[in-house]
Amino acid sequence: MKKNLSDKLFWVALVLMGIYMLYQKGIIGANFESVTPKVAYEMIQNDNNLTLLDVRTPEEYKKDGRIIGAKLIPLSQLPKNLNMLDKSKKVLVYCHSGNRSTSASRILSNSGYTVINMSGGMMEWRSQKLPVE
Repeated sequence: MKKNLSDKLFWVALVLMGIYMLYQKGIIGANFESVTPKVAYEMIQNDNNLTLLDVRTPEEYKKDGRIIGAKLIPLSQLPKNLNMLDKSKKVLVYCHSGNRSTSASRILSNSGYTVINMSGGMMEWRSQKLPVE
């Protein structure tokens, strides 16, 4: 009986962890769109109604470069600096790997912004050999 209960608890915990990971990645429960770096690059080139937001740390921003035209507001400072963003524009958000940008996208979306998350972050952007300044 104890073994059966512990097996069930294990599987419940495993499923809950899987759901949490999918939520963290923005795959489920996301109230924003996610795009690949190539699609993001096309949007940057063709959409004048777009703000590009980098939510990495200042150290990452300096060390790893940035996407041309990006505004830096680290994730930890985003909630108190929302007024730096224009609500009439779409906000394309990125970070290093896509995790912090998902969190930032949730914050922005819940605050009334139209948000697009760039999946894979700068790691994927660089792997696609897209321009960095």
